[in-house]
Amino acid sequence: MLFKRRQQEDRLTRLRVSMLPRRTYARSTRYFAKRVLRIRATPHAIAAGVAAGAFASFTPLMGFHFILSFLIAFLMRGSMIAAAFGTAVGNPLTFPAIWASTLGLGRWMLGIDANGADGKEFGSAFAAEGFAALWQPFIKPMLVGGIPLGLASGLFFYLLTRIGLTAFQTRRAARKAQRAIARQEALNAAPPEQESADARVGEQVHS
Repeated sequence: MLFKRRQQEDRLTRLRVSMLPRRTYARSTRYFAKRVLRIRATPHAIAAGVAAGAFASFTPLMGFHFILSFLIAFLMRGSMIAAAFGTAVGNPLTFPAIWASTLGLGRWMLGIDANGADGKEFGSAFAAEGFAALWQPFIKPMLVGGIPLGLASGLFFYLLTRIGLTAFQTRRAARKAQRAIARQEALNAAPPEQESADARVGEQVHS
């Protein structure tokens, strides 16, 4: 293929791009919202799925956010598709703040000194050193701090999604009802001239 990528993307990258395309964050957010609104499921299932994805994004389990979000969504009877979209809460723009806040809160809850390590460095450190070497200084406190922050984030996105979906579905049902009424009124409002012409045609046929 003439314009084929020189370096093929892995499945995780392709899945992420399908959920959140390479656009500006404002356009991606609008795209994300439209895709969520069009998921065929109950408001609770969609909202629970988004909440599951948001919670998973606050854990330091890099590479397992999709799997964790699917598991949580299953337990909450949520939508798996919505859970995949919910993991977009964690992205290159928000991860530094998420890592710093979960690490700081976790250290405070565990009574651990900072020792100069910064949560914003977690991504590069994880890629360079791996899971085992970072368990004590980073991952353990981030797991502890990520639970309350993830729960708060999940609750926020659940309510936001549930309210937005209910309003969207109510407006859509109202528009459908208005269109149905308009069609019925158009059928009932046939011009008298047309009715007379139809009657004359009928008389000629019978004669």
